[in-house]
Amino acid sequence: MKQMNFEQKVISIQTELKAPKNQYNSFGKYRYRNQEDILEAVKPLLSKHELSITLTDTIKETPSGICYVEARAILHGTDGKIESVAQAGIDINKKGMDISQSFGSSSSYARKYALNGLLLIDDTKDADSTNTHDTSNLKWLNEGTPEFTKAMAYIKKGGRVNDIKKKYNVSKTVESRLTKIKSNG
Repeated sequence: MKQMNFEQKVISIQTELKAPKNQYNSFGKYRYRNQEDILEAVKPLLSKHELSITLTDTIKETPSGICYVEARAILHGTDGKIESVAQAGIDINKKGMDISQSFGSSSSYARKYALNGLLLIDDTKDADSTNTHDTSNLKWLNEGTPEFTKAMAYIKKGGRVNDIKKKYNVSKTVESRLTKIKSNG
């Protein structure tokens, strides 16, 4: 069997990797993969090709004062390395999370997308990467309905208005009301 160089090993891993979407968002009714799913799927291939991955985070701030996590995923071999970088904003006022959970959530999100870039995982069909749902057949979300009450409870638990908009048509008035609930906690 011919010995592979670093580039051939990388191509092999990127071609062979199958990272299933093991997570389910019950509100948005879609499947997705997280950082842990990707790492679980890639570990056997790393072992097979005698490679390793390291993940690092750096907290940065934009000139306007917005904090974000910059995650770096690096694939190492004895004869080379490649890396990918991704960023995610940090919402320190996210409902239902303390500050460390907010940083951790942003870190996980940035690491997932750094791994996607490194391993050529295409998330174009993931609900959190595309928001092009056809809304013409969606039911309108109206105040005073059981659906609106459920949506308010979802927001109070830290849910996102954008997830609700994937399931319902939302007027500007209802969106404003949900956003106000989110910001008031």
